Amino acid sequence: MHIGSPVPHKKARIEIIPLIDIMFFLLASFMMVSLSQTHMKGIKVNLPTGQSGETQSKRDYISVSVDANGYPYFDKEQMDYDKLAQRLQTVHQENPEAKVFVRGDANTPHINIIHVLEILRNVGFLKVAFEIKSEAARGVPAPGGR
Repeated sequence: MHIGSPVPHKKARIEIIPLIDIMFFLLASFMMVSLSQTHMKGIKVNLPTGQSGETQSKRDYISVSVDANGYPYFDKEQMDYDKLAQRLQTVHQENPEAKVFVRGDANTPHINIIHVLEILRNVGFLKVAFEIKSEAARGVPAPGGR
């Protein structure tokens, strides 16, 4: 004779919804961590803002910076303008198609940036871009815009 239990017998189930939630959480976490690990080649300067800036890939590029006091930097190494010209000449001989990003502090005199541009032109670099803080990327509307 078989006597039944008063407690109903349920089979174990694997709920997949919580597993999907955990996977989405891990995916979002890894994405946020990978975005925070961007590599900055240049020194930290107070970049001027612009309304038409666009984000560009920064792979295989050279960073030339000028700080607020007018000192030039090659990547993060401070040097004078003569050493900068020599270093850029060496880099140009190795890779004449290299891109150069110029980072000028917003408070540096304009002549310092012009001096860097003259050095770049004399060395032979043709692909030169200025780095700015883009108001469009930050969500700030353009003047006169809605």
